[in-house]
Amino acid sequence: MKNTLLLSFTALALAWAPLNAVAQKPVAPETIALGTAAPKADLKMLTTTGAEASLNSLRMENGLLVVFSCNTCPFVIGDGEGTIGWEGRYAELHKIARTNGVGMVLVNSNEAKRSKGDNLEDMENRAREHRFEQITYALDKNAELADAFGARTTPHVFLFNKQMKLVYRGAIDDNADDPKAVKSPYVISALEALGKGKEVETTDTKPVGCSIKRVVQ
Repeated sequence: MKNTLLLSFTALALAWAPLNAVAQKPVAPETIALGTAAPKADLKMLTTTGAEASLNSLRMENGLLVVFSCNTCPFVIGDGEGTIGWEGRYAELHKIARTNGVGMVLVNSNEAKRSKGDNLEDMENRAREHRFEQITYALDKNAELADAFGARTTPHVFLFNKQMKLVYRGAIDDNADDPKAVKSPYVISALEALGKGKEVETTDTKPVGCSIKRVVQ
């Protein structure tokens, strides 16, 4: 009897295993290390202007700021209940980046939510409605760039210097809820350091946000 039950449970486990594997969430690859050259820098991505762009085409004389973002995460757009979200700071970041000779791109890698608010048309509407259409906003098909970076959250920031080597990775600043309460403006400080030809002091912080919604292969 015991052998019969054991065989039955084993059969059920084997039958369930493939289904369970499909249901699992995809795991983000390991995040690239500081000092790493920007991966897939020539990968062409469709943007909200209808044109294609790559990291190399967007870099400026002092580097490039890459922000993995989306249209649906409350850490980006706010939740209407106190969390303002980081999206409202994109325009300022773009201005400061350009002032310091650094390009900027927003990258949407939420492949699993293309039909739920994160397709190209949604991105165009979001940029227009929230007045950051002057920033390049690119669709990362199949999360190819996010996988190469090991990007994990929205937002997740990667700042590259003039040699396109990674000098900062992590969060935009230390307060998603209220820009007026920010005590450590990580990215702004890093941008200003690059603009002055100085080393970035804070180089690595924990990214805070929603997980990037990859498709299970």
